[in-house]
Amino acid sequence: MAVTIQDNWVVSMDYTLRLANGEVVDTSEGREPLEFIQGQGQIIPGLEKALLGMSVGEEKDVTVAPAEGYGEAEPGLMESLPREVFPADVEPGDSFRMRTESGHTVIVYVDSVADDTVVVDLNHPLAGEVLHFHVKIVDAREATEEDLANCASCAGCSCEDGDCDCDDDGCNCGCDHHGHNH
Repeated sequence: MAVTIQDNWVVSMDYTLRLANGEVVDTSEGREPLEFIQGQGQIIPGLEKALLGMSVGEEKDVTVAPAEGYGEAEPGLMESLPREVFPADVEPGDSFRMRTESGHTVIVYVDSVADDTVVVDLNHPLAGEVLHFHVKIVDAREATEEDLANCASCAGCSCEDGDCDCDDDGCNCGCDHHGHNH
């Protein structure tokens, strides 16, 4: 009997993500497969829904609309910040973790740099994009209590307490899925 993906299963998946123009923006090729717990919100909702019921070894093309991916781009999420809060070599396209006035950690993406200000965008760079995934399920197994405990509230970086141990490799929660962006 074939193993099919269901909620609270650890899934290992190879994937390639393309935009509508065919540009590859992320892939597991040359890396370990992406590993996550299905149904825990650790990947974008549209992709997670499409994987439900797939079997180990199965491949599939999945198209994810912005509403089920990184959302629509919101122009109101642009902020102009003082230049001195950034490193001297800041340039458009850079990303930084910053704290909001309420203490939440957010990722900002540099849009433009001027002498006195840096304009940052709080939208994810893929907001507003239709995402085209090619996925292959490499492995799947029922999550253990330890798997679920280690990743109970871990969906990327959701450090609500403001005491974040995040870096460019993820949120250091013990999960293996943070080395990838999806």
